[in-house]
Amino acid sequence: MRRTQRIRHAEELPELREARSGPIVPVLAFAGITVAVMQTLLVPVIKDLPVLLDTAPADATWVMTATLLAGAVSTPIMGRLGDLHGKRRMLLASLAVMVIGSLICASTDDLIVMITGRALQGFAMGAIPLGIGIMRDELPREKLGSAMALMSSSIGVGGGLALPVAALVAQHADWHALFLGSAGLGLLAMALTYTLVPEPPLRAPGSFDLIGALGLSLGLVLLLLPVTKGSDWGWTSAPTLGLLAASVVTLVLWGLFELRTPAPLVDLRTTARREVLLTNLASIMVGVAFYAVSLVLPQLLQLPTSTGYGLGQSMVVAGLCVAPLGVTMMFVAPLYARVSARRGPKATLMLGMLVIAIGYGAGLGLLSAAWQTVLIAVVLGAGIGLAYSSLPALIIGAVDPSETGAANGLNTLMRSIGTSVSSAVIGMVLANTSVTTGSVEVPSMEGFRISFLIATGAVLIGLVLAAFLPSQRPSAHPVLLASSADAGPGPAPSPAPVAPVAAAAPAATAARTVRHDGAPSSAEPPPPGGTP
Repeated sequence: MRRTQRIRHAEELPELREARSGPIVPVLAFAGITVAVMQTLLVPVIKDLPVLLDTAPADATWVMTATLLAGAVSTPIMGRLGDLHGKRRMLLASLAVMVIGSLICASTDDLIVMITGRALQGFAMGAIPLGIGIMRDELPREKLGSAMALMSSSIGVGGGLALPVAALVAQHADWHALFLGSAGLGLLAMALTYTLVPEPPLRAPGSFDLIGALGLSLGLVLLLLPVTKGSDWGWTSAPTLGLLAASVVTLVLWGLFELRTPAPLVDLRTTARREVLLTNLASIMVGVAFYAVSLVLPQLLQLPTSTGYGLGQSMVVAGLCVAPLGVTMMFVAPLYARVSARRGPKATLMLGMLVIAIGYGAGLGLLSAAWQTVLIAVVLGAGIGLAYSSLPALIIGAVDPSETGAANGLNTLMRSIGTSVSSAVIGMVLANTSVTTGSVEVPSMEGFRISFLIATGAVLIGLVLAAFLPSQRPSAHPVLLASSADAGPGPAPSPAPVAPVAAAAPAATAARTVRHDGAPSSAEPPPPGGTP
C-alpha cells in the first residue's frame, strides 16, 4: 500500500540545514547573475552588429530577440521540469546549454549561427526560478527571505554589472571575447553548483505536460515576436496584427487544454488566485519600469554634447554610471529581509514601487549631468531591488511546495514580458521623437522624459495592483517544506493549515510534494483521519 508522507518542519533538522546553507546562497546567486549577463552582454556593440555580422540592421536585431524569446519559453518549462525531476539537475542543464551557446557564438561571424547560439544562451534564464526553488527546499527559515531576495534580484544585478564590463571588453578586445567570458562564467557556475549545492529530495507528482509546453512555447513566440519587432514591421502591419491574433487564439486553446489535463505545465487555477494573479500583473509593471532606465541612461550618457543635452561620455563611462543600478539591487536584499520580517512582502513590494516612482519622477529634472544619472541609478536600483525581492515570497506564500519551480518560472516570465513591452513601447517613443543632428537621427530629450513618464505610470499601476494583495504577516509557525498526497485508496488527509512566515511562507494548503528517495517521515504522528 502506498504511504502518506507527512509535513516536515524546518525545526526538525536545524543543524543539518544550517550546515548545508552556507555555500548555497552565494553559489546560486552567482549562477543567477551569470545567466542574467546574457541579456545585456551585447548592448555595448549592438549598433555595430550589422557590420560585424555583415547583415542588414533589421536582421541583426534577431541576435537580441532570439535570447529574449528563448528565455521566455524556457523559464516556465525548466521550472516545471525542476519540480518533477530535480531542480539542481535542471539548473546544471540550463547552465550547460548556456555554455554551449556561448562557445557557438564565440566561434562564428555568421548571422544564423549567431542567432542559434544566442537562443541557447537565453535558454539559461530558467536558472533563476530553479535557484529560488532550491533555496526554499534547503535553507533554514531565518535565511530564506534575504536569500530569495538576492536570487530574485540577480536578474537585474547581472544585467547592470555586465554593461561596464562588456563595454570595456568590446572597446579593447575582439568582440568574440564577450562570449568566451560568458562561457567561462557558466563553467564556473556549473562547477560550484555541482560541488556545493545539494539536490533537494522533494519531487512533484505527475508527468511532464509536453503538449502544454509546446502550446505555451508557440503562444509566447507568437506574442513576443510582434511585440519586439513591431517597430521594424509597423504596428498596424499584417505580420504584426496577424501574429498577435494568432497568439491570442493559441494561448486561449492552450489554457483550455491546461484546465482539462490532470498534470498541467501551469496550474491555471492556482494562477487565477488573487495573490498569484495580482503578483504576476505587478511583476509585468516592475519589468516595464526596470527596462526603461536601461534604455534611456546609456543613450543619454553617450550622445555628443553638440546636441545640447547629450553628456558626451564614452561607452565604458556610460556603463559605469549605470552599474550602480545592479549594485544597489544586490545590497538591498538584507534591507528587504528586515522590512519584510516586520511588515510582510506586500508592504515591501509597495515600498519598492513607491521608491521607483520617486526615482523616475526626480529623474525628469535630473538628466543634465553624469553624476545625476548615477543618483537616478542608485534610487531606482533600491526600488527595483525591493520590488523584485518581494515577488518570490508572495508567489511561494500562495502555492503548493510542489509548484514552486513552475510558479516562480511563470513569475519570471511575467517580468520578461514587462521588459519586452518596455523595449517595444519606449523604442517606439524614442524613434518617433528623434531629432536630426548633422546627418544622423538621435533620441531627443523629450523622448527620454516621455519614457520616464511611461515607466512612472507603469509602476503606479503596479502599486495599485499590489494594494489589493492579501497581507502576509510574520508568524511564529514553522515553514512548510514538504508533504505528499501519496495516499492509498480512501479519503485524503485533511489539509494542514500552516500560517505564513516572513518573506517565504507557503500557503495554508495540502501539499503534494514527494521525496524522491521515497522515505516516509516518521517524525510526527499521523494526521487525524489520515492513512499512515
